[in-house]
Amino acid sequence: MSGTSDEHIDRKAVVLEYFRRLDRGDDVLEPFADDARVFYPKWGIATGLDEIGELFGDVAELVASMSHDYETFNYVIDGDTVVVEGTSTGETAEGTEWRPDGTPGGGRWCDVFEVRDGEIQRLFIYLDPDYAGTDTGQYPWL
Repeated sequence: MSGTSDEHIDRKAVVLEYFRRLDRGDDVLEPFADDARVFYPKWGIATGLDEIGELFGDVAELVASMSHDYETFNYVIDGDTVVVEGTSTGETAEGTEWRPDGTPGGGRWCDVFEVRDGEIQRLFIYLDPDYAGTDTGQYPWL
């Protein structure tokens, strides 16, 4: 393999380890740089490990369990940037299950990472944070 391919594999491995930690409930902050930035819809941008920990803590209050479907991830890697499109299943803290079946909430997401020196420098998460699909009143098509 060329050096570029090795670098892509390393970045992909860092990203995959993040998702595995998230699903296992392990220390999700471990793969992040000290000054990393994370965006989550309806939360905003967290900068640094303390704020990122607060963000993930707030999201954890909404989610009882989560499992990402690693086998179906779609990766786009360009330099330090790793874009991952995927699906997840899980259960909200209130007991509502979600799955990627096309229903509102639906478990579909896309994340944009920047990985340098084996650490996540930036993660912008794009998904509907209404995991259970209950926020229907303001959308006429629901």
